[in-house]
Amino acid sequence: MLDKFNTNAFISFGLGFILMWLSEATEAHMNYTAKPRVVLPPNYVKEIRPPSKKGSPVIVDFSIFVVDINSINVEDMDFRVDMFIHQRWLESRLEIPDDIFEEGDDYVTLLPEVFENFWQPDPYFLNSKIAEIATLTHKFTSVTLYKNKTVRYAARMHAIIACQMEFQLYPMDIQVCPIYIESFSSNNQKVKLRWSDSGVTLNPELKLLQYNLGQPLELEESDGYMPEKVGNFSRLTVYFRFERQIGHHLIQTFAPSSLVVMLSWFSFWLGLDAIPGRVTLLVTCMLTLVTMFTGADIPPVAYVKALDLWMAGCMLSVFAALAEFVVVKVLDVQYQYQVNRIPKVLPMRISNMEKGQCATVASWEGGAVRSRKATQTPTTPGQTSLQGNGGPPKPARRQSLLSVAWTDTDTGVEKIMWREIDKVSRAVFPILFFVFVLLYWPILLMKSS
Repeated sequence: MLDKFNTNAFISFGLGFILMWLSEATEAHMNYTAKPRVVLPPNYVKEIRPPSKKGSPVIVDFSIFVVDINSINVEDMDFRVDMFIHQRWLESRLEIPDDIFEEGDDYVTLLPEVFENFWQPDPYFLNSKIAEIATLTHKFTSVTLYKNKTVRYAARMHAIIACQMEFQLYPMDIQVCPIYIESFSSNNQKVKLRWSDSGVTLNPELKLLQYNLGQPLELEESDGYMPEKVGNFSRLTVYFRFERQIGHHLIQTFAPSSLVVMLSWFSFWLGLDAIPGRVTLLVTCMLTLVTMFTGADIPPVAYVKALDLWMAGCMLSVFAALAEFVVVKVLDVQYQYQVNRIPKVLPMRISNMEKGQCATVASWEGGAVRSRKATQTPTTPGQTSLQGNGGPPKPARRQSLLSVAWTDTDTGVEKIMWREIDKVSRAVFPILFFVFVLLYWPILLMKSS
């Protein structure tokens, strides 16, 4: 019985020892896989940059792959860009064993925890409002170490970039938006940023709704003085050229407004007997233009834009047509007033006066007929003078009827002023609007190019 107990105890002790050994081996294996066998020298300090020849700065090659550009906000004057960034530099202090590379490979991918022990450059987006590394369950970053001791860092980022936009030529404006990349703490004597051979690459499937992205992108390398940090710092710049597509505004703004202006010209063919229809047509055209331009997606800026000039031209044309109607209506009222005030017996009285059969004379004065006593006063031989009430002779006023109607000397047809103005307006208004169009578009295209 005792022997059986000793045997079971021995077996239990052996199983426990085996389990403990397996646990320690597993933990050792886990520790081994968590930290690649990259040997850092004992005197390695990650806050000190890698050594370089003759005190020259550490060269950091930078490249960007643009995945998407969206949310081009004209009110906040910024845009969002999703991208992959890549940095590459030489870390000569590393001691890399050959057995960490798989057969046929000259690089190994390190864990982010290991990369935290390395020296790292510190570039940042100078004109960004927000710049973050994309995350899901962890940050989307990777570190690759090559046999020649080159370190390559890659990350998926999204950033909201501020852009000082100009809208004088809206909606044919071209926005040039730069992205400035600069080292934050290391000046240009310690770290120099430069574009790699790939530079900035765009996703071939990238499409923007209202813009065309100008190609190729302009890249610059420069040194910028930062008074806040008191020094010159290496800077990279990429310029994005956003050219607004005019098709949307042609369909939604320019074409409808032109048709509304042309519609207002139909009022010149409506006589004054159709006053309600003529007024309704012109007022409706004016309100349509106001509603159209008020509801348009126009950037709220203080200065005058190209679309404002087009809006002013269209509204001025319709307003002029409405003012023309007021003028012809006033002239028609004067014409009707003068015609109705002329007495039909006036010619007969004047004829009797010339024959000496009437002691009074009917004189037309300002559209009114007044009866006066005539006094024949001798003057020079063959001349007589008619005086009213024994007073001095008064010059006859010019008939106001001549200002609203006249008789054509060639045809003998009566011409009425308001009708002639309508006839002239049928040609003058279209000609003036077409001249405006011919001046507007060439100047706009010339400035936008």
